[in-house]
This record gives sequence, structure tokens and C-alpha cells, in this order.
Amino acid sequence: MSNEALPGRAALALSASSPHRGCMILKTVTAREIQQLDKMAITNIGIPSLVLMENAGRLVSEEVLQHLSLKKKSKSTVSVVCGIGHNAGDGLVCARYLMHRGVETKIFLIGNPQSLKADATINYQILKNLKVPLNKIPGNIRSLKKDLKQSTIIVDAIFGVGLNREISDPFKSVIETINEAHRFVIAIDIPSGLDATTGKIYGVCIRASLTLTFTYPKKGFFLREGPQHAGKIIVADIGIPPKILQRSN
Repeated sequence: MSNEALPGRAALALSASSPHRGCMILKTVTAREIQQLDKMAITNIGIPSLVLMENAGRLVSEEVLQHLSLKKKSKSTVSVVCGIGHNAGDGLVCARYLMHRGVETKIFLIGNPQSLKADATINYQILKNLKVPLNKIPGNIRSLKKDLKQSTIIVDAIFGVGLNREISDPFKSVIETINEAHRFVIAIDIPSGLDATTGKIYGVCIRASLTLTFTYPKKGFFLREGPQHAGKIIVADIGIPPKILQRSN
């Protein structure tokens, strides 16, 4: 396998308010299109979805580590806030890698762990086997607010590109609490609460400092309320084979 085929961070960073770089017109995708690409990689090529999740979470952890090194603090804490979908699985993988690198990491899980998606459940169980403490929400939002304000970086792993409904509590209160903490927030794939296709928000939305998105930028980053919430966008390659991507062009 060539180095070009290895999953990694793409040499691409942009602002949601400036989607074009030079004369290049950047390809963007809808929620349905990116879901189809993932499905093709899993079904047609045979790449396990768990492998794509592992790649995604590892790349997020590398982005977090890079920003921690830039901040040059003697002691840093990262809070990873997870929902119960696939995005949560990416967050759990990220947290595992950060702890492996010696970063003080707190994990917050919104909802019942029994409701986690299959791949996310596997990563949840890995952390349980490692005796990693997981903070479950709903709980004391006041306590969560204190932890988030003491964090150097917050990782948003609550909702992914599949969100298509209004956000209610406890998710709504947690997102508001993250925004009120005024910390550096890294959103996994998309800021939670943003429609990946239209750029509308579902009542409340993470205001990300940086969005690490996978494979392609999402159309919603550049439409309606997307530019106000996506922050800096970095596109990362999680290992979707080029032959699959070429079919989408």
C-alpha cells in the first residue's frame, strides 16, 4: 500500500466562510452522499465499519494533541462529550488514544450506554475493560459546567451527519453548557446540531473552534447557519479507498 492510501490528515484547512482556496473549487457532499460512500466502503470493499471508526477517532486525537502542544500548558485536560450514535464511538476512540498518550481525559456520555450503536458499544466496553471512568448524563449539569470550564479542549462527539430532528434535553442542555464554557471546541465530523446538507440548526448547535470532518467537507458548513458554527475546517482521510471516491466525482 502506498503512503497516499494510508488514512491521515489531509493537507487542507479552510474557513466555512471561505470555501474556495485559490482557483480550486472544493467538492462538498450532502449527508446522504457521505453515508453512501461509507456504505460502499463497508459493503462493496469489505472495510469493517469498526476500522473506519478507529481511524476517525485516532485522527481526532492527533488533532487534539497538536493543539495541546501549541497551547504549551504544563497541565491540560480534555473533555470528550459523547452522544449514543456512531459519532460517540469516534469520541470514545479519541479518548482512548489521548489517555494512552498520558493526557488527562474526562469522558461524558449522554444517555443510556445500552442505547449506543453497535460499534460505539464495542469501544465503550473497551474503556470499561480498561477501568476508565465514564461520567453519565443526565446528571448534575452544574458539575458538568465546572468540568468543562476547567478543560483545555472539549471534543464534541454528540451528533453526526445523520441528525434530522430538533434537539431536546438532555442533549440541548449539554450543548448549551459546552457553548457557555467558552473553551476551544473540536467537533468530530460536524458540529452537533447542524444539518450536514442544508446548514440549518436543530434548535441548538455547538459553536466549534475547529471541525475535523471526514473524507469531504459537508455542504451545510457553507450554507445558512453553518459558517457561524463550523469554525476552521480540516478534512481528514479515514481510509475510504480512492476507487470509491472516484465514483462520486
